[in-house]
Amino acid sequence: MPQSLAQIYVHIVFSTKRRQPFLRDKAVREELHSYLGGTCRNLDSPALIVGGVSDHVHLLCRLGKRTAPADLVRDLKRESSKWVKDRASEPTFYWQDGYGAFSVGARELSAVTAYIADQEAHHATESFQDELRAICAETNTPYDERYMWD
Repeated sequence: MPQSLAQIYVHIVFSTKRRQPFLRDKAVREELHSYLGGTCRNLDSPALIVGGVSDHVHLLCRLGKRTAPADLVRDLKRESSKWVKDRASEPTFYWQDGYGAFSVGARELSAVTAYIADQEAHHATESFQDELRAICAETNTPYDERYMWD
């Protein structure tokens, strides 16, 4: 086949170090989400939506056909960490070491987009830890609780 084709959607989730609520300011958080979306675009993995709350983010993007998820997350964290430290005056800001990356089928895009858009209401009743456990359960993603949180 002379042409390479790929349509791979991924739901990426990562938290601030020790889930510190560095992103309390809604205006800063929305700017960060826009920045992350632009970074995804620059990395050939355009975001469909970026959302989250004070201690974590969710991204739904179309993975570039030459992009490894680990490389994408590494670059997203690096660039956005610099942005938060500079723009939001948070010199002690860090993302956690790990992340979740979950495949999303084309038929699930609407549901995942709505889920990410509704993060504030969602987290009025559920913690980040419980949310990530539920996502892992829904996607049959094995994990070891000893290594989930930092």
